[in-house]
Amino acid sequence: MGHELLDSVEKQYLKPQPPELGIGDTVDVHTRIIEGEKERTQVFNGVVIARRGHGINASFKVRRIVANQGVERTFLLHSPRVLMVDVKRHGKVRRAKLYYLRDRVGKARRLKERRRVRTVPATTAVAESPAFEAPEPVGAGGPA
Repeated sequence: MGHELLDSVEKQYLKPQPPELGIGDTVDVHTRIIEGEKERTQVFNGVVIARRGHGINASFKVRRIVANQGVERTFLLHSPRVLMVDVKRHGKVRRAKLYYLRDRVGKARRLKERRRVRTVPATTAVAESPAFEAPEPVGAGGPA
């Protein structure tokens, strides 16, 4: 019963469309920074090395290299200060936490890119589409 009450209170603070990001993704996180009376947007780009929590407590950790020094920052997924998360590329990983990247230097720090495979439904095969034209066989009496 207690969880239902908490979930109903937290529901109003959740983002309707949370960003779709995974471990190993290279992202640009746009955050709102308030300095005195001024407000600006700051972009933090790096690799997502960890995710934790669920619901309103969901967070992700982004790591980047600045002046040959590693910088990690944790963001709350549903925070109103996180304006936008732009996924630049998807990394191919086999672990849930990429803390081993802290010890890597140079090219060993890079992750392979995960290619997304587009699946075409069987009902819309290429040969059945009206725009498909079969190529002429070679040597079929065409202009020489």
